[in-house]
Amino acid sequence: MNTDDILEKSPKHPIWQSILLHLAPGVLIFVVYFTIASILVNRLPSVALLTALSLGIVLALIPFELGYLFFQGWRKHRHLSLSGIVLYREPIRVWDYVLFVPLLLIWAVFCFAVISPPVEAYLQQTVFAWWPNWLIPSAMDTSTLSTNPALGLIALASLPLQAIIGPTVEELYFRGYLLPRLSYLKAWAPLINTVLFSLYHFFTPWQNPARILALCNWPQKLDHVLR
Repeated sequence: MNTDDILEKSPKHPIWQSILLHLAPGVLIFVVYFTIASILVNRLPSVALLTALSLGIVLALIPFELGYLFFQGWRKHRHLSLSGIVLYREPIRVWDYVLFVPLLLIWAVFCFAVISPPVEAYLQQTVFAWWPNWLIPSAMDTSTLSTNPALGLIALASLPLQAIIGPTVEELYFRGYLLPRLSYLKAWAPLINTVLFSLYHFFTPWQNPARILALCNWPQKLDHVLR
């Protein structure tokens, strides 16, 4: 059975349910992030937020998002499976990789390196002026990482979680599960999915404008939802 047939038979998520499922894990991640950061900020300031986010991934992101997917698979198949749960598995054309991947990477780098800094600074000074300074990653003093091997190892150990494992689970959950359930909204589905995914990062709300722009890989997503 192909993806279109599965989508026809899969229940669609009304907007309220989609909003809830997009944002609920973000709330849990933020609770863990805030709690761990508040404990470590005076003990290990250089790695407090790195450690807090890594533990947020281990204690909240993975259990909720991956657990929810396997729970849905269990309900559907009576055994652990993501078949019919995580969709949009078809490989894209080689030409699309060659064309879109470099362009999307260049666009993302431009958004975060050029657009984001002045926008973030403005939002931090105005809309989020009340936000605790110790909860802002860019404000953390990381100078001791190069002189303290133990802290350096902690930072290094966090990279697989934050750069590979966490994003992989998010891809399965947000793009493989939630986006297909919004396919009835056609061209609006990628926009809603992208905006809600950005808002789910409650620990860096000032990054939302640049993050939404950077993650709007609509040509790739529209290839699925409009076919």
